[in-house]
Amino acid sequence: MTDDARAGAARPSPSRARADRALAYLLLAPACVLLMGLIAYPLLRAVWLSVHDVRLLQLGTATYVGAAQYLASWADPVFWTSVRQTVIWTVGIVGAQLVFGMCGALLLNKPFRGRAFWRGVALIPWASSSVLVAMMWLWLLDSNYGVLNDVLRRLGLLHTAFAWLAEPATALPAVMLAAVWQGTPFFAVMLLAGLQAIPEDLYEAARIDGGGGWAAFRYVTLPLLRPTILITTMLRTMWIANYMDLTFVMTGGGPGVATLTVPLYAYFAAYKRLAIGAGAAVAMQLAVALAGAVLIYMRLLGSVEAVE
Repeated sequence: MTDDARAGAARPSPSRARADRALAYLLLAPACVLLMGLIAYPLLRAVWLSVHDVRLLQLGTATYVGAAQYLASWADPVFWTSVRQTVIWTVGIVGAQLVFGMCGALLLNKPFRGRAFWRGVALIPWASSSVLVAMMWLWLLDSNYGVLNDVLRRLGLLHTAFAWLAEPATALPAVMLAAVWQGTPFFAVMLLAGLQAIPEDLYEAARIDGGGGWAAFRYVTLPLLRPTILITTMLRTMWIANYMDLTFVMTGGGPGVATLTVPLYAYFAAYKRLAIGAGAAVAMQLAVALAGAVLIYMRLLGSVEAVE
């Protein structure tokens, strides 16, 4: 049999190819419908709401207002306060979680007795519900019987009780502290997985070349962990920018607007002022900002992969 004959025998007939494509589309249909229902429809609905004046108690009536609700949010000084605090909230928490997560991953990667047990214990904050974490930190930071005030008084650093969550200067850092404690294990676990994928031979070569622990970390660990760091940082950035559970339970955006972030601003617009359209307009602006962050992340990841 010639090569052309073999190729003709191996090539499926047009009817068989059409049947295979139809089967493939049929098998993909449930996943496509699910994605459309969970992602595409809510997104399109949010876009539609953002350009219509929709009231929670009058959902049957909607007035097209175009970009008016976007412009109204830009004219509100409280909105820009929430934007500034969202940037502080996101950058501060993600940066602290990255640093502490790296330290935790390096420690948990070392061989020591009971390592498996402590790896499990380290996940407890991440596995705890946000409401439980918020209630625990409310107790720790309470001005009357909080553990933090008691410890600081015993150390002589405080002479009277301090209301950490009632002072505008300390409310946001206090809630950020709770968020850092809760989310650091995620970074630790992700970075620990990356550390375990680094061949030990590279560290051995660094030691032979006379490099110490810092040199091995700088020239071996960090370069090989860079993709993991970028991916994890991007995931946490998107999560933290949208995260409002701790703030809602611990301070409700107060005192005043000291802990108000963009997600809380959108929530209050939609469910306190009953302006669903205005809340959707704020949420869409946050979504566009996060989409821009994703594009930047993809460029950074692409440049890292090109260098490697």
